Amino acid sequence: MQTWCFRAPLSSPSFVISASAFPRAEEEQPSPRPRPIQSCAMAETGEEKKVSAEASGFSDLSDSEFLDLEDTQELSDPLSKPGPSSELPGKDGKLISLPKWKKGLDVLSPMERFHLKYLYVTDLSTQNWCEQQMVYGKELPGFLAPEKAAILDTGASIHLARELELHDLVTVSITSKEDAWAVKFLNMLSMIPTLQSEGRIREFPVFGEVEGVLLVGVIDELHYTPKGELELVELKTRRRPVLPLEAQKKKDCFQVSLYKYIFDAMVQGKVTTASLIHHTKLHPEKPLGPAVLRHAQQGGFSVTSLGDLMELVILSLTLCDLPVIDILKIEYIHQETATVLGSEIVAFEEKELTSKVQHYMAYWVGHREPQGVDVEEAWKCRTCNYADICEWRKGGGMHSSSLEPQAKKAR
Repeated sequence: MQTWCFRAPLSSPSFVISASAFPRAEEEQPSPRPRPIQSCAMAETGEEKKVSAEASGFSDLSDSEFLDLEDTQELSDPLSKPGPSSELPGKDGKLISLPKWKKGLDVLSPMERFHLKYLYVTDLSTQNWCEQQMVYGKELPGFLAPEKAAILDTGASIHLARELELHDLVTVSITSKEDAWAVKFLNMLSMIPTLQSEGRIREFPVFGEVEGVLLVGVIDELHYTPKGELELVELKTRRRPVLPLEAQKKKDCFQVSLYKYIFDAMVQGKVTTASLIHHTKLHPEKPLGPAVLRHAQQGGFSVTSLGDLMELVILSLTLCDLPVIDILKIEYIHQETATVLGSEIVAFEEKELTSKVQHYMAYWVGHREPQGVDVEEAWKCRTCNYADICEWRKGGGMHSSSLEPQAKKAR
């Protein structure tokens, strides 16, 4: 059994889920109905850890500031030359060998190679920064400089504080990945009416099939403006009190645009339970665990299985009169002082977005090899953990294996 933490808005008796799994507290709970839920899993066994990783399907990396080049001092640092081998020093000082990209008709697609059932929105936004860096991150998931990990931890703490403004924390025990997803669906079922009645929610999950691949993510905040427009707000924290470079803004704009694209499809009835089941490999007929079932019943939901909840969520999304997102806004704040550094209103360009998504998805389904940055953006390599082993750099802006005859064709 695994214990999961759930959040609940104190001003509303609804379930709520968030990417970072943190609650909030502001007003008194007005009724005994169940409070929202969120996932901060504490696994104790190897099997439970596997369930946790599989089940946290809506978690999404919200702060990726470490990808940006903030310090002007770093801009003047000499760019290190590619190393002689595809190895990196591990945490214990030993070299970690990097898997080579293999060509041939029998090569698995990246989705298959990394055993992925779906992708996060931030996987694609990281591709927007540097696709090759994203791939190395998948191949060497434990390799992250301590100072960069600390930046992410600080950003997560700030997101936690904002969540605590709206949600309380409730814990529930889960026994399967179906239970974990059920918790997220229960949260969604209460967040939708909360948005309509109170005008603001945070950490709203989004999911949908894009180019044949399931994408999931978490929107930081949705609220109605005084004019009645639905606005999405994405919070980005900054280590230094300066706005990011244009390249970072470009990546952030892509991220929020993709959130809108998926959210709009959800409220327009374009997401189906069949698609979710196909991609996640969940068992909709599996009975809910006792703790999850109890929370569902307390919330007034007459369900017994994950499939029941899926149907309710899809129905709720299409019948709740939620509009498409009108405004996309990115807010940058200083980590240390919480000072707002500035904000960006993003123009949604659907044609440009879908073109980029198609290009990025071509990598995931195995139609092409990963690509690094163009020569004009080689400055990004200065802060990349993988610069010394980067095959893209060694090949002078071309994957070394790309110099060989192409053996794999688009499927």
